[in-house]
Amino acid sequence: MMNKFPYTNGHLMVVPKRHCLEMEQLSDEEGEELFHLLQTSVRALQTSLGPQGFNIGLNLGKVSGAGEEHLHFHVVPRWAGDTNFMPVLTETKVIPESLQETYRKLDSAFRAILSGKGDGKGEKKR
Repeated sequence: MMNKFPYTNGHLMVVPKRHCLEMEQLSDEEGEELFHLLQTSVRALQTSLGPQGFNIGLNLGKVSGAGEEHLHFHVVPRWAGDTNFMPVLTETKVIPESLQETYRKLDSAFRAILSGKGDGKGEKKR
């Protein structure tokens, strides 16, 4: 899912289908599915937005942040120089693209990857 208040452009959250507070509540199958979705998310972000790196973090437990009472991963694309004076001086984040435009790009990339028909850039696999 896209983060409504992203740290950077393309900030995603990966959440298990079943509501869980703790890792040990996940079945082996759910854990594998969650990790696969993390991999797919990174691939979709790489092909659609071209980040130079990622921060991937797990929020686990009721007090882990953002008021979410379930475990979830944050997938935050990073670029060289993507932090600047704005958050420090004005408590303002600069996101270079609208959420709607980012959604359009990611939707296309996820559909191509998950259908096996492409690499997320509109190119077909050979």
